[in-house]
Amino acid sequence: MKKTTKTLRISCVQLHWAKSIERNLDRALHFINVAAADGSRVVLFPEANLTSYYFPEVLRLSPSTISKALDQTCHAAKAANIWVIAGTLQQTQDRFLNLAHVISPAGDIVHEYAKVHMAGRDEQRFCRGGNKLSPFKIDGVLCTLVICRDGRHPELYRLPAMAGAKILFQPSCSSDEIEAVIWKRTSGRAQQPAGPTSKIFHCVANTVGQSPDGKQSSSGSSFIREPSGMPLAEAGFYQEEMITAVLDLERADRSYVLDSLKDPPFLRRYWKEMLAEIKQRANVKPE
Repeated sequence: MKKTTKTLRISCVQLHWAKSIERNLDRALHFINVAAADGSRVVLFPEANLTSYYFPEVLRLSPSTISKALDQTCHAAKAANIWVIAGTLQQTQDRFLNLAHVISPAGDIVHEYAKVHMAGRDEQRFCRGGNKLSPFKIDGVLCTLVICRDGRHPELYRLPAMAGAKILFQPSCSSDEIEAVIWKRTSGRAQQPAGPTSKIFHCVANTVGQSPDGKQSSSGSSFIREPSGMPLAEAGFYQEEMITAVLDLERADRSYVLDSLKDPPFLRRYWKEMLAEIKQRANVKPE
């Protein structure tokens, strides 16, 4: 009988959002090793951490350069025997996809998710949304992913939670004009905790730093939160850093989403149909 995982040690890495792919890869490889040495089973990186989210930088990258960086990240995951969730922006036949790649300790990409809801002006101009939700397993534990702005659309994580997901991973890049970033911090608007609407864990890896022209910044404040919404670990506003917490998975009882599955009764069959479609599309490769 397979042993059930009762806890997961998770690290979230907060990095600069507007640097070169060479520098981004170097930081990713560094923190993969740091997280593994610290005993973490999973390390989550911010949105588009390999390519950056700074489109003047992204647009100059060749597909082969991005592929090589992702391959090196996979090799590092295998060498460190750790789960890695990394991000890229990649060109398709028409526009870019904003992708999260779930990499197993064997070094294989076992799941990919494309951001559904575009945010900034450049992203809206150059990218298009994906067409699936994100249920996947880590060491037998069902998890889910949303990317940054997707978190404003709770159906994207509540539906996977209805299907059994206990952990929400949210790579993010809350870059914006400086006034907007300050407002996001003071209002708590950048990433709102998912636990109070679902009763699952919520892990956010956000970005920091300014764009090269100094016109934009990012809000930092990466966190790992309990199903109640209370913080287990939080990062600062300005610095690159790694935060870590142990998740007691029994505390993710999913009680709010399970209540939604039952009441009101007239919605039950629709939830069932949606969950079946989500499971069917889970391994569809974003294209």
